[in-house]
Amino acid sequence: MEALAKMTSDELSKKISKGKYMLFFSATWCSDCSFIKPSMPEIEKEYTEYHFLAVDRDENIDLAADLSVFGIPSFIAFDDGKEVGRFVNKDRKTKKQVGEFIDGLAS
Repeated sequence: MEALAKMTSDELSKKISKGKYMLFFSATWCSDCSFIKPSMPEIEKEYTEYHFLAVDRDENIDLAADLSVFGIPSFIAFDDGKEVGRFVNKDRKTKKQVGEFIDGLAS
C-alpha cells in the first residue's frame, strides 16, 4: 500500500483524478487501526481494481478535516476523483466489514 505524503486537498484531487482509489486513514497510536492493518494486504489482493493509499491522520490532519474524517480507522473510496463511498467512524473494523463496504460500492 502506498503511503500518502503530506498534501493538501487540491494536491490529493490531482493525484486521484483518474482511476479508483481507496484512502485508508489511520494513525500509529490507534489500536483499532492496528487491528485492521494485518488484514489490509489481503483486502488489497481481493480488490485489485482499487489503488490503496495509506493516510496518516496525524501527518495529514488538515486533509482529514477537509474530508470530515474525525474517527479512525476510516476508508473513503474515489472513482476518477469523485467520492463514491465512505466507511468513516471511530469504531474498530473487521476484514469482513471492510469487504462488505467495498462490495457495496459496486451496486
